[in-house]
Amino acid sequence: MKSLHRLITMLALLCLAPPALAAAQVGVSNAWIPQAPPGVTMLAGYLTIKNDGDAPVSILAAQSDRFRTVSVHQTVIENGVAKMRELNSLEIAAGQEVKFAPGGMHLMLMQPRKDISPGDRIEVTFLLSDGTRVPAIFDVQAAGGAVTEGHEHHH
Repeated sequence: MKSLHRLITMLALLCLAPPALAAAQVGVSNAWIPQAPPGVTMLAGYLTIKNDGDAPVSILAAQSDRFRTVSVHQTVIENGVAKMRELNSLEIAAGQEVKFAPGGMHLMLMQPRKDISPGDRIEVTFLLSDGTRVPAIFDVQAAGGAVTEGHEHHH
């Protein structure tokens, strides 16, 4: 009887334990924004985002106090013309890394609330399908400046 009670207690504890193995672990690195001329109302953001977890996860939205709107876009070529398409969500498979780079996937950072200058550090928060919020710090790079490598944030 004592063994049965112990078994039931252990099973109850296992059921109440958080599903840690299935949780996504998303990390952001090399997040940067190129400097834009004064008065520009749209900027682009680039980064590498990796899902180190055991389950796929989707980016559902992004936001920043420094911009009125932030959205994920993909550049596609149609009939020789580059066009941007907004993505409503972006799935990242377990173990997958997605690079946001000029000419491809990027963040559209629209209507800055104040001027953006080289050296600024701007936080953008990603909302994931599992309810997780992942903050990332973007470095504003001078026009023609080198991209800073190795700037990482993991959550």
